[in-house]
Amino acid sequence: MEKDSKIFVAGSRGLVGSAILRKLIAEGFQNILTPSIDEVDLTNQSSARKYFEDNKPEYVFLAAAKVGGILANNTYPAEFIYDNVMIESNMIHSAYLTGVKKLLFLGSSCIYPKFAEQPIKESSLLTGELEPTNEPYALAKILGIKMCQSYHRQYGVNYISAMPTNLYGINDNFDLNNSHVLPALIRKFHEAKLNNAQSVELWGTGAPYREFLFVDELADACYFLMQNYNEPEIINIGTGEDITIKELADLIRSIVKFDGEIIWDTTKPDGTPRKLLDVSKLNSLGWKSCLSFKEGIEKTYKWYLSTV
Repeated sequence: MEKDSKIFVAGSRGLVGSAILRKLIAEGFQNILTPSIDEVDLTNQSSARKYFEDNKPEYVFLAAAKVGGILANNTYPAEFIYDNVMIESNMIHSAYLTGVKKLLFLGSSCIYPKFAEQPIKESSLLTGELEPTNEPYALAKILGIKMCQSYHRQYGVNYISAMPTNLYGINDNFDLNNSHVLPALIRKFHEAKLNNAQSVELWGTGAPYREFLFVDELADACYFLMQNYNEPEIINIGTGEDITIKELADLIRSIVKFDGEIIWDTTKPDGTPRKLLDVSKLNSLGWKSCLSFKEGIEKTYKWYLSTV
């Protein structure tokens, strides 16, 4: 990408897209397309195609998606599969029709089988059953991967697919009804501290392991891949380290400075028991995570405090 290249960041107001936008601006790119939903509805085929035809982006970061945690995925499965399938289909096809030079599709670690061998290699895709609580979302993301690979195979386009681990950071969603676990914990402990609560109730047993990546590090990795990776095979993005949900809760409780008790509601689902990505492929190309987990959470909590 050249500094004057026209770059479309789809989903630029979300967690991932806003981080990619910050990275591009920091690197000196200025010709960046960041349309609102009023300018283009990516779930609508004609709207998406018209935007591509009118603006002719050269490079595309496909970070637009409908996302959420276990509760949101369980409550809105039809919306999760429909919205994501439509966004991906419309964008990938429109990119092909208008001659986009390169497209980066962002998937998710939930594309891998629930009981995949740990750490999860890229080759684990489609080797087993998915986690039921987010299967519609995972299937939509798998479709996006297969679209990119199919268009590469048939048309020779340079569309790459990256699979990030669980993300958190600036512009995260802290709505307790549809947020992911880390921002939900930050909000729960913060509000409990403000209310002088004696305890906080959390879902599950706390036993599952999860890997987390600060979103600005993801953006740095995406920028690296757009400059250095040109293969249709998927590539994982993560830290290569994980932590139990119980350890995560204890860490966030200490950062927020909540002194109360944690009560685990074991009638609620845990989700996938472990989901650690094998990031050796990305590391071998020359990119590796370097931000400490504690520092990332502290940055996220500081940003959250600025919004409440």
